[in-house]
Parts: sequence; structure tokens; C-alpha cells
Amino acid sequence: MARVTVEDCVLKVPNRFELVLLSSQRARDIASGAELTVDRDNDKDSVVSLREIADETIDLDALNEVMIRNHQKVIEVEEDEDDIIDLMDGEMDLMDGEVLLEAEGMHETTAEDMDALDKKLDDESEMDLDDDIDTDMDMDFDVDMDIEE
Repeated sequence: MARVTVEDCVLKVPNRFELVLLSSQRARDIASGAELTVDRDNDKDSVVSLREIADETIDLDALNEVMIRNHQKVIEVEEDEDDIIDLMDGEMDLMDGEVLLEAEGMHETTAEDMDALDKKLDDESEMDLDDDIDTDMDMDFDVDMDIEE
């Protein structure tokens, strides 16, 4: 490469590593058919890209953004904040039990279903308490029987 061209470019882009990245990106763009902003003068794409950087005929910030986008492995997708908030509200609805799915039927549970389930659980817990009380009474009775004999 022409030493004069590189020295001119270092004044525009002080970091030599960044200069190499920017000029190589621009050379790839030129090879892909991008429009030239300076005369070619029988120079290779890399020299033309350095001359464009030195003459400031291209926007370095835009070139930097293109270079970053081309080197990214994960592409960022910008989502609208309203969409994210709606999704979060939907998750909260699921957590609050507004849309519950039963394992057998996989259908929405209504408020009546929830009331019936609560009543069933209350009845079962009362039955368990009654069983515990009966068991305690039986044990007391057995103890009393042993004492009388």
C-alpha cells in the first residue's frame, strides 16, 4: 500500500487497528459493487478504500456501523416496549391463575371451577381432621380399657 495514503488515514482514524478494519470493510464493499467516491486510477480496492478514508469522502460512522453489523454473531432485534409490556402482562395473568389449564382437558378454568375446587379441598381437609380426631379417641379408649382390666 502507498505509505502516503496510510499516513493520511492515520490522521483521520488514529487507531491503526480500527483503520485496518474500516478500510478492509470498505474494500469488501467496493468489491461487492459499491459506488466509488474517488477515481480508481488503476488502484486496487484496498488502496481506493484508504484514499476514500484519507479524503473523507465516505461517512466513517456509517462504515463503522456496517462493519459491526457484519461481524456480529448475534443479531439484535429491537422490540417495541408496548409489545414487551403486553407480553409481561400476559405472563402475570398466567401466574395469577386467570388462565389455568387442567392436565386432563387442557381447557380454561372458570371461576366456578375454581370455587368447586376450593370447596372440594376444604371438604377433604375437614375429613382428614375428623379422621385424626377419631383416631385419638380410639387410642384413649384403648388406654382406658387396659387400665380397667
